[in-house]
Formats: sequence, structure tokens, C-alpha cells
Amino acid sequence: MKTRILLMLGTITLLVSAFCVPAFGADSPAKPSRPAIYGEKANAAQQIADALALVKKEHMRVLLQFGANRCGWCHKLHKLFQSDAEIAAKLKEACVVVLVDVNKGHNGDINKQYENPTRFGPPAIVILGGNAKALTTQDTGTLEQGDRHDPKKVLAFLNEWAGKKS
Repeated sequence: MKTRILLMLGTITLLVSAFCVPAFGADSPAKPSRPAIYGEKANAAQQIADALALVKKEHMRVLLQFGANRCGWCHKLHKLFQSDAEIAAKLKEACVVVLVDVNKGHNGDINKQYENPTRFGPPAIVILGGNAKALTTQDTGTLEQGDRHDPKKVLAFLNEWAGKKS
């Protein structure tokens, strides 16, 4: 009977150790990495120039999203831009989106050119007119609600600043 109980306890211990992962310590697995949405070696000046050439022909605006792949809020905003049907439609209709990587000072000259929108922390949004002038800079913290960006606030911002394709 004792042998049977010890065998059962041993089996349970093996099963628990095989399927349960410790929460802390050296044996903890790494957090799953987020997909890279920002081009960490991309030349933002060229991306912006290409976007401006396109918007002049299409009578649209350029939305610069300053951020970094390590930034959870940047990923949340990017996901909202893609997953919310109304927001995605508004962006498709009225904007060319350029993701400007600012990790470790990358594209610092672009950040400075647009009056340091990342002073608020990433992500930050700048809307450009076809003349390359910044129309507005948005601290995306004001678009948050709890642990996410509020789709209504984001859509209201886009409706106010993104303009419409003519």
C-alpha cells in the first residue's frame, strides 16, 4: 500500500513538473516576443517622403505613429488600428500610416523635426498634411481607457484630424 501511494505521488510530481512552469526564477520561460511592427533599421525620412508623395496624389493625410517594438501600448494601438472596422476604414480612406521606430534613439532626427512627440512617451501620433507640415500631435495616453485605447476616442481623433479623401 505504501509503495502504491509513493508511486502515485511520484507520478503526480512528474506530471506537475512536466506541465506546470514556475512563475519566477531562472527556469521561467521568456515572455513570448511580440511581432516586430516597427522597422528598426528603416529610414523613416524616406518612408515619410514616400507617404507624402502618395497623399499629394490621393488628397489624404499622413499619420506618423512614433513607437518601438518593445512598447506594449504601441502594439495595442497598432492592433486597434487593424482590428476595429470603423478605425481601419477611416485610416484606409484618409491616411497613409507610417510607423516611426524610436527605439534607442533611432530616427531621433525625425522625432526632433516634428517637435519631439515622444516627449509624452510612445506611442505618439503626428498628423501631416500633404505639405509635410504637422497639423497636430497627439499624446495617445489621452486616448486610453483602462488597459487599452478607447476606440471611440481614437475614432473621434481621426474624424477630427485625418480629413477625408476627396
